[in-house]
Amino acid sequence: MAGLHFELVSPARLLFSGDVDQVIIPGTEGEMAILASHAPVLSTLKPGVVTVQAQGQADQRIFVRGGFAEVNPAGLTVLAEVAIPMSELDAAALAAQIKDAEDDVADARSDESRRKAAENVAHLKELQAAL
Repeated sequence: MAGLHFELVSPARLLFSGDVDQVIIPGTEGEMAILASHAPVLSTLKPGVVTVQAQGQADQRIFVRGGFAEVNPAGLTVLAEVAIPMSELDAAALAAQIKDAEDDVADARSDESRRKAAENVAHLKELQAAL
């Protein structure tokens, strides 16, 4: 059926471009399933997993950390601040990153740096939960 054109882009690279059946995105107002002929919409994204479904293929899961999603007559475009295919994640390396980030919170000298470090810990823990 594959009638929805989907592209997922991060500042580092193009992670996906092709026709699919459905994409589930983590909108800030809740998860949304986008199908072909979906009404136009623009949404911000919260940290979470984008699930790409195409007939006859295994679902592809990509963790995104913020960004925007736009649905228009041409399809769905996701512009992610950070995007990492779930297949590329290493649980042990992620646990070490969380430990380092928690140390950064403890070592922060200003409220602003503490807030940013705590936000980073929260995002990493969301990524860990998605594994």
